[in-house]
Amino acid sequence: MTTLSIFHTHNPSAAGTVTSDAVEIGQLLNNVGVRFERWPTQDLPADASPEQILEAYSEEVAKLKAESGFQTADVVSLNPGNPQKEAFRQKFLDEHTHSEDEVRFFVRGQGIFYLHLGDQVFAVQCQRNDLISVPEGTRHWFDMGPEPEFTCIRLFTNPEGWVAEFTGEDIAERLPRFEALERTTL
Repeated sequence: MTTLSIFHTHNPSAAGTVTSDAVEIGQLLNNVGVRFERWPTQDLPADASPEQILEAYSEEVAKLKAESGFQTADVVSLNPGNPQKEAFRQKFLDEHTHSEDEVRFFVRGQGIFYLHLGDQVFAVQCQRNDLISVPEGTRHWFDMGPEPEFTCIRLFTNPEGWVAEFTGEDIAERLPRFEALERTTL
């Protein structure tokens, strides 16, 4: 279930707000400049190729490219059986920023985007059907959990793809990880 938990940086162990209402999540995120939408997903085989996934969502991807100037789209997928899953998880767990919006549409599976906005951290547990656009320059990190299982369409304005500037802050270490939030939201 898609869930938003809002933490205050002075008390990162307990969320002050928790909601699973998609409309409320959209409103709360929109109020801080984050785009969040729920899109219908297509019926695709479990082993659909990246090309098949991009073709199935070609209209939606074209719309986002036209609206925001994205140059490229690709598909990223990770399964629990991947022998490098821990290394992939670690890569995204430190707070960082990007010089472009970070856009993800969850075709399947889940992951949590943590958005550090002022003295609050918005932990958005995204699921299948969720589109999130983290604005350029926003401090954030992503936790896919210890047994990652997700497929996302990613859009970029930079042809190099995912390029991060790490902040060096330790805020990500002080908030509950995927495992803790998943237990509290089920």
